[in-house]
Amino acid sequence: MLIESIYDESFSSYGRVWADVPAAFTEPVAQALAEHAPCPEDGTKYEASAAALEELEVASALKGLLFGGRPAQLGWCCGHNTHLNCLEYHRSSEFNLGANDFILLLAKRHQVEGMGAEATLDTSLVRAFRVPADVLIEVFADTLHFAPCQAGDEGFRTLIALPQGTNGPLPELDSALASAGDAPLLWASDKWLIAHAESKQAAAGAHVGLQGENIDIAADIA
Repeated sequence: MLIESIYDESFSSYGRVWADVPAAFTEPVAQALAEHAPCPEDGTKYEASAAALEELEVASALKGLLFGGRPAQLGWCCGHNTHLNCLEYHRSSEFNLGANDFILLLAKRHQVEGMGAEATLDTSLVRAFRVPADVLIEVFADTLHFAPCQAGDEGFRTLIALPQGTNGPLPELDSALASAGDAPLLWASDKWLIAHAESKQAAAGAHVGLQGENIDIAADIA
């Protein structure tokens, strides 16, 4: 699979590089990730709000910049992963920054065919983008994404900044709305998920709508 750069023009419809944020605000985040974020040898670990990030002196200022005063959370996703498995979206942009390089597998919501329980997406539409260490990026709200992939044997340690409560417990919807709109895809708070049949999320009951290969980039990063 072709792994593109976030500096390529092709990335501009999926997200934005926040290159002008002073290093005094991004370096403490990268350092906290490198020193405190657990990186399992197999699989990934996600923490929606990580104390080592939330307690940084720059945390409040960063949240203000990224979310404009909206309550927000600074968490991380770490580990080893080379598979697509699922794609998700939120109602807000997500911000990422890595202690080391990582790769995102992305698609767009407008590429999803059907709605709710009928939603499908051909995985041949998914594109891969490499994000260099210490670079802050925005992933747009209409960009489908999931757990980062590693860019090397060391795995990845990545900031996941989102509005407060995102990825929290699955909310209870009014029964009359349980099949309306994209409600059948709701997997957690502010988290709508489309799974591949081979994923553990599909085995747990997530909507299976990714059609085609469950992309594996292991050979592309070797």
